[in-house]
Amino acid sequence: MFSISDRLYTAEGARALDRHAIDALGIPGYTLMERAGNAVLEAARAAWPAHNSWLILCGAGNNAGDGYVVARLAHEFGVKTRVVALSDPERLTGEAATAYTAWREAGGEVLSWPCAIPDHVNLVIDALLGIGIDRPVSGAYAEAIAAVNAEDCPRVAVDIPSGLNADTGEAMGCAVRADMTVTFIGKKRGLYTADGPEHAGTILFDRLEVPTATHHAVGGAGRLLNREYLREGLPRRPRNSHKGSFGHVWLVGGNRGMSGAVRLAGEGALRAGAGLVSVATHPEHAALVNLTRPELMVRGVDGRDTLMADWERATVLAVGPGLGTDDWARSLLDACLDDPRPLVLDADGLNLLAESPRRREDWILTPHPAEAARLLASDTPTVQADRVGAAMALAERFGAVVILKGCGSVVAAPEGSWDLCALGNPGMSTGGSGDVLTGVVAAMRAQGFDAREAARLATLAHAAAGDAAALQGERGLLAGDIAARLQGVVNG
Repeated sequence: MFSISDRLYTAEGARALDRHAIDALGIPGYTLMERAGNAVLEAARAAWPAHNSWLILCGAGNNAGDGYVVARLAHEFGVKTRVVALSDPERLTGEAATAYTAWREAGGEVLSWPCAIPDHVNLVIDALLGIGIDRPVSGAYAEAIAAVNAEDCPRVAVDIPSGLNADTGEAMGCAVRADMTVTFIGKKRGLYTADGPEHAGTILFDRLEVPTATHHAVGGAGRLLNREYLREGLPRRPRNSHKGSFGHVWLVGGNRGMSGAVRLAGEGALRAGAGLVSVATHPEHAALVNLTRPELMVRGVDGRDTLMADWERATVLAVGPGLGTDDWARSLLDACLDDPRPLVLDADGLNLLAESPRRREDWILTPHPAEAARLLASDTPTVQADRVGAAMALAERFGAVVILKGCGSVVAAPEGSWDLCALGNPGMSTGGSGDVLTGVVAAMRAQGFDAREAARLATLAHAAAGDAAALQGERGLLAGDIAARLQGVVNG
């Protein structure tokens, strides 16, 4: 179900791809650089055919070499091209030096930073910093990035926006805000999570004609989850089916004043295809939860014993939405944690788990960054600075499949594998959105998918439904809007 273009790499993994292509397959490094420059040229000209006055900013290393290749090729196409260097090009080595020499031999000039950006420039190519940055950008590079971001014209990043961490997606102090990023050989995971999507713009991928043998030889890649994976992962249902064929989700939550959370989770489970959904909630409002969704079966439970008396037919347990943290909540959570059936844990269930950590088999945790920070005894900025690392640490610590929610949601498994979701939008940052996801995850698990696959499919379906809801605008999007669009998403 995954193609080469779905693989995601760290900076180290991307460098390993380059080394294998050059050393093992014998592709000259300068040939790859020429192909990269041509890919950027073609992408920029296709997107902005009328823009014929380009500014190309070059730093040091091979990213600068790519920039000099772009400059030469653009000049040959008749584009008015200016190059500004932030590092002395005479000190370049290897393929980058060859690219610089070819640019000068073609009649090209190089201006030194700082300099004024000409008024007539209508497209900027960012070839300042490559994938290796791991510290805050400062000095002349920070000044150049600020100047580029202030330009009222399209910006195209070469391989990765300068200043963006290729591993974590964190903007290292500052980063170029590109309208388009053309990335090569292997996709960098930082483009798809944290600050990455905001800075990368449209992402175009070019393998530079590198054979698939290179990708098979370099391990450690994650996976990019997209709509195609969702379509392939949810096959047509057999005609000879009944409600028992698709599992029975048992949702536990909804303390006093918080019945809406478990109600949203219940609808998420139904819309994602669970055959039956029961809701165990506080007796005070049990009679009201299913007034607008009668398909939900609702039980009022006053504690552990009442909960356990009626759940023997449940396929999957899901606990947390609106659960609270009082004695009632703790007794229900303890019952669910002690039960061997598959479990989904969210919201206050995670907060209670952070107070009394434990490992368990066959469960899925769905924290947002603040909940993840509590589970790791850390803080939210630290989690956000390395979202994949945080999700992997949680998966290892608790023996669970983890969905770390946020921009570029991460799915991590205990054995060390990870995936990133390419879908979703800021409109989903609204109360109740995570509760809907809890129901979707439980529904996928109830339909027979293993924990990792259920997490993958649920994350994708939830994000795709959010994107469908956002077609009317991101601001003002409600969690119920996401639930309402799930049916269309999970059916193609």
